[in-house]
Amino acid sequence: MVLNTRKNKYGVSSKAERTFENIVFASKAEMNRYVVLLALEKAGVITGLKRQPSFDLVVNDILCGCYLADFWYEHADGSGAVVEDVKGVRTPVYNLKKKLVEAIYGFEITEVK
Repeated sequence: MVLNTRKNKYGVSSKAERTFENIVFASKAEMNRYVVLLALEKAGVITGLKRQPSFDLVVNDILCGCYLADFWYEHADGSGAVVEDVKGVRTPVYNLKKKLVEAIYGFEITEVK
């Protein structure tokens, strides 16, 4: 039996290390952020927590792609909604999609390191 000892391109840990409540996350950092956001929601600080909300990238009525954020939620005090992305590596594709989303939808993506 040969074990896969090849390291992930971005240093992502094993599936078991990044699984919480049967949800497999892209990274331990994303999983840990989710745990924090769940606690904030339970405490009533945020509401409507969603994982992986999708935003179509439509330019001149042409669907050019899709941006999948890590989290979306609203502040319970009514101060607005937040779109969050947990970032370890900022790839050129991510940078482009971030700019497109912010231009099309008019909000800023909050990056959590």
